[in-house]
Amino acid sequence: MSTATEARSNPLAQIDWDYVEFYVGNAKQAAHFYMSAFGFDQIAYAGPETGLRDRVSYLLEQNKLRFVITASLLPDDEIARHVALHGDGIKDIAILVADARAAFEKAVQGGARVVLEPTVLEDASGRLTKATIATYGDTVHSFIEREGYAGIFAPGFVEARKSIEHAAKPALQFIDHCVGNVGWGEMDAWGDFYGRVFGFSQLVSFDDKDISTEYTALRSKVMTDPRHRVKFPINEPAQGKKKSQIEEYLEFYRGAGVQHMAIRTDDIAATIRALKANGVEFLDTPDSYYDMLQERVGKIDEAIETLRDLRILVDRDDLGYMLQIFTKPLQDRPTVFFEIIQRKGSLSFGKGNFKALFVSIEREQEKRGTL
Repeated sequence: MSTATEARSNPLAQIDWDYVEFYVGNAKQAAHFYMSAFGFDQIAYAGPETGLRDRVSYLLEQNKLRFVITASLLPDDEIARHVALHGDGIKDIAILVADARAAFEKAVQGGARVVLEPTVLEDASGRLTKATIATYGDTVHSFIEREGYAGIFAPGFVEARKSIEHAAKPALQFIDHCVGNVGWGEMDAWGDFYGRVFGFSQLVSFDDKDISTEYTALRSKVMTDPRHRVKFPINEPAQGKKKSQIEEYLEFYRGAGVQHMAIRTDDIAATIRALKANGVEFLDTPDSYYDMLQERVGKIDEAIETLRDLRILVDRDDLGYMLQIFTKPLQDRPTVFFEIIQRKGSLSFGKGNFKALFVSIEREQEKRGTL
């Protein structure tokens, strides 16, 4: 089937990330945090000065990454209630499509619940079409069609550029995957949702034998579009001796939601050095992890001592290898965090690193008294 024919027959066959919208308690301060710690630039702004009376939003960019940081100006609307219940978190994982109306209709045919019917937003720079469906918890996906829009971001936003000088930019590139945490026994149902609604297929799955320590366990499956551009791993708790990281997330987030976003880089060592210089905190890794690393993953380009020094994890599959590291939670509640990832051919999700990673997470849980 040709690319054009496939796009007509399935409007969700060729998609990409558009933006991720965070609902937060104080957008000005949160935007400053992502600029100073992670090297984003502010590009645009929407708020009372642009005609919005109920909210403010800051558009941040870095290469192909686009964050919208939104806070309510009212004491009790949808945004304020979301923040009161969940804390700062990811509300909307927006997907770029060629035809938002067709994508929306395909999703609804697959059983998606409607949040926003296809709506045309218009200003002097053209027309942008947006439609929104619900997914796990209070998280949503917006379909964004930009073909007829030449503005800075979207109607209601004005250009408002600000940057913070850094000794070295982290050079974060684009989203690799976004991970959702769902409740007990819900993983398969949400995997099926992405199969029906988006036409995604399962890339890989892990059971509690793959992802467990002496104390905790979880199950996970990764759903992906045909081109592996947009990937959604879904995690659920599994039975263990103590409370798992997924259970802790569900408890503090008050339900299902986005656990972490994996962000790609082309040079993970330089990126982590820059982020650490900016004050970003990462999970630690036991020193013993690096003692047998060469034997486990084979020849790699990076020096083992560099990886040990920066606490970067490595895993290999039959296509190549990948390097990854995880931040500590980015807000007061132990909920949303980032993964920084560099892929050298590999499509894997770090199965060989699960044990070391989870031991590190358990150490943090123990400090919080939730293990």
